[in-house]
Amino acid sequence: MPAQTPVHPQTGLTKLRWGVIVFPGSNCDLDTGHVLKDVLGQDARYVWHEETKLGHLDALVLPGGFAHGDYLRAGAVARFSPVLEAAREFAASGKPVLGICNGFQVLLEAGFLPGAMLRNRSQNFVCDWTYLRVESVISPFMREFSKHEVLRIPVAHGEGNYYADPEVLAEMERNGQILLRYSDANGDVTEAANPNGSIGNIAGICNVDGNVMGLMPHPERASERILGSDDGVRMFASLIRSISV
Repeated sequence: MPAQTPVHPQTGLTKLRWGVIVFPGSNCDLDTGHVLKDVLGQDARYVWHEETKLGHLDALVLPGGFAHGDYLRAGAVARFSPVLEAAREFAASGKPVLGICNGFQVLLEAGFLPGAMLRNRSQNFVCDWTYLRVESVISPFMREFSKHEVLRIPVAHGEGNYYADPEVLAEMERNGQILLRYSDANGDVTEAANPNGSIGNIAGICNVDGNVMGLMPHPERASERILGSDDGVRMFASLIRSISV
């Protein structure tokens, strides 16, 4: 960040330079841009998937949608986009990367995060509100939350059934990489609260360093109270405050 970083007068948040990656088929890029620019007063621009220079940015978001039509598997084609190599260098430098829904799927396909995504257990597309229990706060996107706090954020996906081998899951548990689990309103992690069959009710994870986070629920759709919840906007604000200190 530049030495003299401006602060937004209404939100009081430091203005970071965000990039929102746009693939052919992305459909939540404008929603994410709206939250960053209009709700949080951030500097944000859309990054076409063929771009290869990201060094001028402070944070990166891979939004939801159907990148390249989700042909083969969700994210399987997008992983070869030129911007992904730049994003890999961006993440390796310690800068924050957030993958939402399809963006999470792309990060899994590209190897940024462990595990894989399967079709929903029901074989149906699920679009509904979910409750999420906070399991870990090691990611800068989660540091302003409390462990076991319950959030209300919607999902909308057909391939959100997260899977990883038992050995990988055990290591993730030890490292605090499992950030969010589907729960009921009381924070109880139950089978009935799991919308897609995800192993261990996992809804969001991060890498070992915590700077790369992926989640299936849509925080940008829960960023204004008029929409039914503003729990999601806190993830973006948490990141801003974490890297602005």
